[in-house]
Amino acid sequence: MATSSIQNIPTLAAANDAAAKAKLGQRSLGQDDFLRLMTAQLQYQDPFNPTDNGQMVAQMAQMSSLTGITEMSSTLKTLADRMGSGTSDAVSWIGKAVLTESATATADTKGNVTGAVELDAEAAQVNVEIRDASGNVARAVSLGAQGAGLVDYQWDGRTDDGSAAGAGPYTISVAAADRNGQVVKARNLAWTGVASVMPNGGKPMLTLSSGEQVLADSVRKIA
Repeated sequence: MATSSIQNIPTLAAANDAAAKAKLGQRSLGQDDFLRLMTAQLQYQDPFNPTDNGQMVAQMAQMSSLTGITEMSSTLKTLADRMGSGTSDAVSWIGKAVLTESATATADTKGNVTGAVELDAEAAQVNVEIRDASGNVARAVSLGAQGAGLVDYQWDGRTDDGSAAGAGPYTISVAAADRNGQVVKARNLAWTGVASVMPNGGKPMLTLSSGEQVLADSVRKIA
């Protein structure tokens, strides 16, 4: 009668050890590793003392739980990537006023329009023209010579003859030139409220109270 060769069959511990050595340098085992280990356990189990059904069910439940956690982690990472690290910061701007590039401005509760001109270079002459809701020139103002950067201004909402220009909204255009009469790039910046924030591939998009949409990184100041 042939002697049993069961003692020569690798044990589960040996299989696990081999798998661990093969994975040397990795921080954790994945789902594929789990399946290989469980298959090795079935392949090398003692036929006179097979793995208990309860243990197999428990291991299957562990694998199912591992799969669920992996998928959940992947989903959360995708959401985080879409939201972007800056979105949570931009959300705190809702209800606040921001200074951003806009050709449209509205008056505050006192009837004043506050904004700024942004100059790319030094200018010998800077002119600001304000038009009312009907497109008529409500006020034309010369800011004179200005250095590069932001030049703040405030308009009291009245025309040259002292009458109220109306509720707005107003359209503001800026023209600037250097000493040689060459055009200096300039743009109007307006203060307006932030109504909502949307994720936009890592670059949050702000919806302003005026209805315009601008990228969060275009904001110059926050009040």
